[in-house]
Amino acid sequence: MTAIRNIIKGAGIAGIAALAPLAASAETNFIANSFYGAETPFTKWGYVDWAENVKEMSGGELVPEVFTGSVLLAPRANLQGIRDNVVQVAHHAAVYTPSELPVANAVQELGFNYSDPLVAIFAVADFSMHNETQLAEWKDKGVVYLGAYATPPYLLFCREPIRNLAELKGKRIRTAGSTVSLWVEAAGGIPVNVPSSEMYTGLERGTLDCASNAGNDLIDRSLWEVAEHTTLLPTGMYWSGPQWGVNPGFWASLTPEQRKVMMDASALGMARMNVNYIQRAEDALVEAQEKGHTVYEPEDDLMQSILDYREKALADVVKTAEEKYGLSNGQEVIDDFRATWDKWEALLADVDRTDPDALAEIAMREIYADIDPATYGVE
Repeated sequence: MTAIRNIIKGAGIAGIAALAPLAASAETNFIANSFYGAETPFTKWGYVDWAENVKEMSGGELVPEVFTGSVLLAPRANLQGIRDNVVQVAHHAAVYTPSELPVANAVQELGFNYSDPLVAIFAVADFSMHNETQLAEWKDKGVVYLGAYATPPYLLFCREPIRNLAELKGKRIRTAGSTVSLWVEAAGGIPVNVPSSEMYTGLERGTLDCASNAGNDLIDRSLWEVAEHTTLLPTGMYWSGPQWGVNPGFWASLTPEQRKVMMDASALGMARMNVNYIQRAEDALVEAQEKGHTVYEPEDDLMQSILDYREKALADVVKTAEEKYGLSNGQEVIDDFRATWDKWEALLADVDRTDPDALAEIAMREIYADIDPATYGVE
């Protein structure tokens, strides 16, 4: 097994049944925005590939125009962009707007404790489309939630070798907020919360010593050029916010049949995106090493600091949900998410992890089957 698969440890995948295209009628053109670059997994498979599926499945009725990078919206602005109908569909990372999306961020606090992106993407989508507290947050913030994203475990890309706690001490490490920032502080580092789009320049200029992100970015964002060393230290996964957040007015303007197409395309999109994302992260580590990049396993004290902080984070997660994010029902929300996670671990235990069609089929059955496209997200 490769290094990243060793970190992830096991899970499964499945797919989607063939969907007959709708009869063609007047085109509905709309803007779909991903602030990541065109070759990153969330964009390549989560938007470009997804958009083609939406067009094909709708018989040409639904025609997404995909924008990538920050041409339309800065990374932190996508939530407002969805709400204001600047874009009709967009990816939004909720860690960039914690005060506006406290429920999504409270659940993201568990990301430090898990390492399986395949379980994550479906568990998060299931929770986000069924938990009443989370659904109320989407509605309040002007978003119709259609599906999740999930990263592989984040690793450390550094300008100098970081193999133990002594080498990490005092280093400025890009994080995306939440529990991992607290771990960095506890381990003796300095967390720096900047968007992933700023990792390259930060490492190049020396304002960052390390960046924490998924392995594919060594190649997809050329981080190997400015960070010569990677440590295979699992610093959590990210999933907060929608992969496809839809403007409510635009969603209401669609027919139930068109909304069903969007749901089906999103189920398939989640499966394809994560299967390819995991493989891409593994391939990028190999490619970077072929370019002279050095990869390390963490030494015992560094790995133990992760394990110890996971225990602390789990013990404190309800308190964090209630005191930091203001949830009045923090225990209930966290318990529901953890139960949903356990459900998906069981569902994916014996499934082929490389078959996106089979995985999407399970997603349709377990997440979308009981959601009525005539009423979901429609006031």
